[in-house]
Amino acid sequence: MAKLYFRYGTMDSAKTLNLLAVAHNYRKQGKRCLLMKPRMDDRFGEAIIRSRAGLEAEADLLVDPNETLDPSSFEGVDCVLVDEAQFLAEEMIDQLRDMTIDLGVPVICYGLRTDFQARLFPGSKRLLELSDSIEEVKVTCYCCGKKAVFNLRMADGKAVFDGPQVDLGADEKYVPVCWRHYRDARRAADGADPRATSSSD
Repeated sequence: MAKLYFRYGTMDSAKTLNLLAVAHNYRKQGKRCLLMKPRMDDRFGEAIIRSRAGLEAEADLLVDPNETLDPSSFEGVDCVLVDEAQFLAEEMIDQLRDMTIDLGVPVICYGLRTDFQARLFPGSKRLLELSDSIEEVKVTCYCCGKKAVFNLRMADGKAVFDGPQVDLGADEKYVPVCWRHYRDARRAADGADPRATSSSD
């Protein structure tokens, strides 16, 4: 049976580069790979999927969060690759899950797990609930050599923790950090001493 995969990581963890490499491998083998992404992610152009390394490809399918997928769009496809899957509605994740069973097509979703407030995105939450395989794409903390697990949203060189959940941006707006540096930045933003310790460290 085909599987639903969720490959998540922080900003700058090469998720899109991974997606493009998988697409290249499928196509090199003569297989049809469908690239899908949310229409709202227009940072590099409406239909462009681009990695920070500069590699890019054109999306085959742009979707709005709450639309119903047409199964005929996926006939004859060997694999579906989804970029920025955190922006999808839970109902669309359910549709992708059904597709792996009804059409026998593997679906590999790439995206963020949590937002800048360390809260799950709705699409990511549903993927964590339904996926057959969950893999972390790792990168080191912007401030130290530990593994990054959260995203800091930056404004004028300082971390911010207020604002809408979705605020599109890249290196100029977000940095990946470990728990300690995320916690310290949050304490500093709240006016607390970031050096204070707790039992959760």
